[in-house]
Amino acid sequence: MPEGHTIHRLAHDYATRFRGTAPRVTSPQGKFSDAADLLDGAPLTATEAHGKHLFLGFRADDWVHIHLGLFGRVALGEVPAPPPAGTVRLRLVNGTSYADLRGPATCALITGAGKRAVHDRLGPDPLRDDADPDAAYRRISRSRTAVAALLMDQKVIAGVGNVYRAEVLFRHRIDPYRPGRDLTRAEWEALWADLVELMREGVRHNRIDTVRPEHTPRAMGRPPRVDGHGGEVYVYRRAALPCHLCGTGIRTAGLAARNLFWCPTCQAP
Repeated sequence: MPEGHTIHRLAHDYATRFRGTAPRVTSPQGKFSDAADLLDGAPLTATEAHGKHLFLGFRADDWVHIHLGLFGRVALGEVPAPPPAGTVRLRLVNGTSYADLRGPATCALITGAGKRAVHDRLGPDPLRDDADPDAAYRRISRSRTAVAALLMDQKVIAGVGNVYRAEVLFRHRIDPYRPGRDLTRAEWEALWADLVELMREGVRHNRIDTVRPEHTPRAMGRPPRVDGHGGEVYVYRRAALPCHLCGTGIRTAGLAARNLFWCPTCQAP
């Protein structure tokens, strides 16, 4: 499932290509046809992201709410758009660009009130200017749940996924199984600031890199990471491989329905 930086990047890409234009809106697959007919030729006025939720604003108060889920993908390109292939739920086309949405978990036309309801059920997003990290800490500091699980709870923090949770906990030497209530405010503030910076870098470069300059392949004289995920990381998808810092084998276990990765030495309880 894409992490929050990917959705913010998509919001930017949709805005760059379509904001201020009145694109053709269609649903080649047919599952969004009625809503597409209502939006066809209407001006796209805004794009926005909150965590893993993308919003495309049309006219004054019509919003397409998109959640990619596990299988959703967006393809963007220049016109002429190719014939729709596969299950294109939503296609936007203007004089210069097209965008095809395939396989989303959610693609729904909602009002501004419906959009606010989505925002209300989400935690603060490190990539949003209106984020309130104190709201997240209030929930974390009262919880017995493992901090690694809390970081993945979108009601606590929106946009953090499996990669960022594993990597930020490693960067701050925090045992992923530590109860949230044992996390100090200073630790939380450092985690939040790091998430803001890492995720902003993710938006800029469209990939996740979490290793510090002194731990890059060039600096350490090690081969670069080869993985479909891309980016240089400390622990994510490195089970049984030696930790870049201490050499201990990276461990993995299931937590919050996803595979957790951590170094038992660098992140000792």
